[in-house]
Amino acid sequence: MAEVRLPDGRELAVGPGESAREVTEKIGSRLARDAVAAKLNGRVVDLDTPVSGGGDFEVLTRDSPEGLYVLRHSTAHAMAQAVLELYPGSKLSIGPPIEDGFYYDIEVNGRITDDDLPRIEEKMQEVAERDLPIELEEVSKPEAENLYRDNPYKLELVRDLEDGEITVYRQGEFFDLCRGPHVPSTGSLGAFKLLNLAGAYWRGDENNPMLTRIYGTAWPTEKELKAYLRRLEEARQRDHRRVGKDLGLFTFSPDVGAGIPLFLPKGETLRHLMEQYVREVQTRHGYDHVWTGHLVNERLYEKSGHIEHYRDAMFPPMVDGETSYRLKPMNCPSHMTLFNARAHSYRDLPIRYAEFATLYRYEKSGELTGLTRVRSLTQDDAHVFCTGEQVQEEFAGALAIIREVLDTYGFEDYRVRLSMRDPASEKYIAEDEKWGRAEEALREALGAAGISYEEVPGEAAFYGPKADFMAKDVLGREWQLSTIQVDFIQPARLGCEYIGEDGKAHTPVLLHRAVTGTTERFMAVLIEQFGGAFPVWLSPVQAVVIPVADRHLEYARKVQGTLGEHGIRTEVDDSLTSMQKKIRENSRQKVPYLLVVGDTEAEEGSVNVRERGQKTQEAAGLGEFAERVSGEIAARDSYRQ
Repeated sequence: MAEVRLPDGRELAVGPGESAREVTEKIGSRLARDAVAAKLNGRVVDLDTPVSGGGDFEVLTRDSPEGLYVLRHSTAHAMAQAVLELYPGSKLSIGPPIEDGFYYDIEVNGRITDDDLPRIEEKMQEVAERDLPIELEEVSKPEAENLYRDNPYKLELVRDLEDGEITVYRQGEFFDLCRGPHVPSTGSLGAFKLLNLAGAYWRGDENNPMLTRIYGTAWPTEKELKAYLRRLEEARQRDHRRVGKDLGLFTFSPDVGAGIPLFLPKGETLRHLMEQYVREVQTRHGYDHVWTGHLVNERLYEKSGHIEHYRDAMFPPMVDGETSYRLKPMNCPSHMTLFNARAHSYRDLPIRYAEFATLYRYEKSGELTGLTRVRSLTQDDAHVFCTGEQVQEEFAGALAIIREVLDTYGFEDYRVRLSMRDPASEKYIAEDEKWGRAEEALREALGAAGISYEEVPGEAAFYGPKADFMAKDVLGREWQLSTIQVDFIQPARLGCEYIGEDGKAHTPVLLHRAVTGTTERFMAVLIEQFGGAFPVWLSPVQAVVIPVADRHLEYARKVQGTLGEHGIRTEVDDSLTSMQKKIRENSRQKVPYLLVVGDTEAEEGSVNVRERGQKTQEAAGLGEFAERVSGEIAARDSYRQ
């Protein structure tokens, strides 16, 4: 006999060959009905897994994070089975669970469109109603190769595996190469819905065949599914590509090129306001703003290590005689060149350079997405040159800037991901001692600031670890916005030095820091965060004056002038339409204030104010209104929508 330890500290005796399901039934019959998998010694397993060796044991239900992961994985298999039954001869590749759902990449034998998704859903429901047991089967490598002799995708996966670790899951006549685990039967699936189709290259390589990716979502109950679909619809309504077009903020054109956004006047106003705000905060915190252009001699990137480790994300070189130039993909080598332009002593440090620089990155065309993934981007980049003793203080200063800016924009729910090197990967500069110092310095800085964090291996920059700030928007979606990186490697490679108190040359530590990351991506996040209804201070147009009739145009322009003197961005709607239509159209533009003016307002020197989101209007003196809105703008109130 052995014993398993439950999360509440209790221990249960288990006999030889006893399964996780049998142990669960000992704990309680209701729990056994709700169970979809178990966790044994930290590993998620099927309910049929023997637990005779004992250890830590936990039952997973479908509403637990790990149980939901298993549920979605099994739903992906049900979808694959449905596709094979509807489109015989189709070839499966991979189908993992993902956040909020799952997908499967399939070479479909036949034509499939979004209109076919309800039909596939119906077949999935049939699969669920059959309540087919989902059973694990261990197979040898030759057996697996024989199973998939007609499927080149699965065959490639099998050949990458070692004999003795190959498993197949069966449900009825359907089988799939899979590590699992899975729910006990197809009858254990919850509520699901297929969402959309997309194209996906096999293994993400554009030289490989294009497969059909079918996305879906799965939840424990129909109620949770409907709530998610409502959130999804809200996200569609807030999609920055849709809102940006409706509000006239930006556009793309094939005449200019994919991934290169063009900003209309209102969009440029928004960009300027965003950058101006961060510039003000940085200046207050002792940063000097610099400019380093768009082109860089390729040799500089050879010294920094970017050619070796970042070449695939850079545009091809432009050759001028014996010199090759690159469009600048990042600022750090240029800022280190600025540092080297003058001699420095320890008394000069820290030196803080900041720049709103347009950078160029060769993103794959299939990965370009609105403003969130572009080839031409503007980064609120900064670099701090400091001594090792100053790292914690400078980190705290950078953190204060990030907190102030994120709070102003209304992002209060954020966490820190400590992105570390994977020592086994070749994508990092191989200087172990400096990596160790950088990682320890970043841990100490986070500790000194009292910040909890999660370490994630393999997500560091090629030259150093970084603290990434992951913020949630109003829809609960998480974005990586700000970052602080510690770099002991590049300054030495580029010959950065200062004279220390001892009279000797020393290499400074370099902190890389971005508050909002790229202007384009952060703008997309803000558009969706506010649904286009920006706070007053951030709105490209803060007020529109609507004359009741043409005879009131003169007074409307006087109102515009007065508000302009108070720094309020104001337009007059002099279009040849009715007052009510003007109100409707400008409300759709999400302008914070609509000011209706007629005979009474012209006589009294007042305005009739309709505030965004309100159906009623109130009268206010023109001067009084101007002072009130000026105060709102100065306060940068981010919560008025």
